[in-house]
Amino acid sequence: MNKFKDLYKLQKQAKDIKKKLQNTHIEAEVEGITAVVDGQQEVISVSISDDAYKNKKKVESNLVKALNKAVKRSQQYGAEQMKDVMGDMGLGGGLPGLQ
Repeated sequence: MNKFKDLYKLQKQAKDIKKKLQNTHIEAEVEGITAVVDGQQEVISVSISDDAYKNKKKVESNLVKALNKAVKRSQQYGAEQMKDVMGDMGLGGGLPGLQ
């Protein structure tokens, strides 16, 4: 019976973390281009400063860089949030590669 309680507890923790990730915004900036994603790697917004508009190719390149940087930060944040849940499941505080 304790296994069911543990499973319920883990499901609740995972649900709470998912909600927290949805409400967490992570920002990254590259040369005047700012990308914001949530903790689930969904793009929230992109802004481009007036100075960044001078070179279209550079804007496109920096936009990709800013988005990738924001998504990576979001992935790292999500992995950190899941460490506790993984530890509770007896997986040693996280999955290989996420520690």
